[in-house]
Amino acid sequence: MSQILTLIAPPGGLAAPDLARTREALAALGASAGTPDWLAPAEAADLPFAELAPDQAIAAARAALGEAPIDLIAQPAEGRRKALLLADMDSTIVTSETLDEIAAYAGLKERIAEITRRSMNGELDFRQALIERVGMLEGLSAEALERTWEATEMTPGAGALVATMRAHGAHCAIVSGGFTFFTGRVADRLGFHAHYSNTLLVADGKLTGKVGEPILDRDAKLATLKRLAAELSLPLTATLTVGDGANDLAMLQAAGLGVAFRAKPVVAAAARARVDHADLRALLFAQGYRAAEISAA
Repeated sequence: MSQILTLIAPPGGLAAPDLARTREALAALGASAGTPDWLAPAEAADLPFAELAPDQAIAAARAALGEAPIDLIAQPAEGRRKALLLADMDSTIVTSETLDEIAAYAGLKERIAEITRRSMNGELDFRQALIERVGMLEGLSAEALERTWEATEMTPGAGALVATMRAHGAHCAIVSGGFTFFTGRVADRLGFHAHYSNTLLVADGKLTGKVGEPILDRDAKLATLKRLAAELSLPLTATLTVGDGANDLAMLQAAGLGVAFRAKPVVAAAARARVDHADLRALLFAQGYRAAEISAA
């Protein structure tokens, strides 16, 4: 079979009848559907198919499954395992938006979070929104950065994602519109090879309200993907990107597998692959990794 539809759910959320309904739905559209292959019991399975486009397979499966919290990723069977992972940080590798959390120490979290929300949904220019939000924090003690880091949580599955891909020879990097103060620490904790982000300027122990140039934005994320792929002598088809915001969309669309992870509506609607229910191990299942192959964080 030339295509694979991967069904992924939170642990215990996927059952044999789900696979049977999906297989029947594909067959009803004239597809050849193979035997399901469990990657993780009650959590993830592959369903090989042919004679149907990936988007048609996903639409048919979604109609068959209704509102069940099951993620669906369809792609060519060949070349599923990727050699480069490029991941957004905020609300992707970590559960929070770190700039919003810094703003809490200035009493501005709700105000800044609303600008963040609009920017990540593509309603505002990312560069200008970043400059505006950081400018509002001028004079805030740099201690707020450390306190924010202490409260920052890794997204479930992030450590396993990086550890497993590294164990199989992939290069793993963070690319973020956030700040080096955080991306460096996240990279160290989870084992990313590299991190690329913005610099939050500090002077005399306080935030200056400025961001170092050049600012890493949507275009820079795509450029980073292309540069790393070239440096590693990889085609873009061998790359995996993941993110949630509008500034991630260009790199999601350019990668061999670009996954919108619990993404903003504009991103979820435009991305070819999305994960709304499972954790970040879903990106491993999408590559065909079995539960026994997944490394501990």
